[in-house]
Amino acid sequence: RRVLFRSKSSSGSGAPQQARQHRRIGIFGGTFDPPHVGHLAAAVNVRHALDLDVVLLVVAGQPWQKEGMRCISPAADRLAMVEAAVAGLEGLIASSIEIDRGGPSYTIDTVRAILESEPDAEVFVIVGADAAAGITTWERYRELVACSRMVVVGRPGARPTLPPVTDWVLVDVPAMDTSSTEVRARVADGRPLDVLLTPAVIDVVRQRGLYVAGANC
Repeated sequence: RRVLFRSKSSSGSGAPQQARQHRRIGIFGGTFDPPHVGHLAAAVNVRHALDLDVVLLVVAGQPWQKEGMRCISPAADRLAMVEAAVAGLEGLIASSIEIDRGGPSYTIDTVRAILESEPDAEVFVIVGADAAAGITTWERYRELVACSRMVVVGRPGARPTLPPVTDWVLVDVPAMDTSSTEVRARVADGRPLDVLLTPAVIDVVRQRGLYVAGANC
């Protein structure tokens, strides 16, 4: 059986979930350049709300929707940051499946690979409201919505307008006004990153010299 993801210290110390016949697997894909606390809040809250066994934070190897728009950090660096971010968080796992596969990162290929490995699994694809609004631009999106449940992360009290291509599952997550773009700008300007990134991710950013002014990316 192929290894679909790898984990470092992500099991946490919480009580194990009751065993069940079919695993409920969340896929939360992204560039994660870098992964900030908003990403973690979304993953943790969706896992709890939908009683998922695991949420895979899938690092895009070649994020086709962002290529050419800006310089993207090497996949190995982005994976290292996600591994640092999820360390100690029960049920959250950093996944390199799209990096290992190579080529453009299409969510449908990731879902198909997981279902090939675990045919009885229930797969939940987790996206933000902006990504959900553009779902019809995704590669083989009709196939994707047919073989997985689509979960959109929303803010309490807000109801995003969603394309009528599937029965969306809406999970409200407390608003955390930050973005990877803002974090990269703060690093370049020398402003503090506390609260926006976990200490472990900050360590990776500094050790690898990411986002500093004059860096290659």
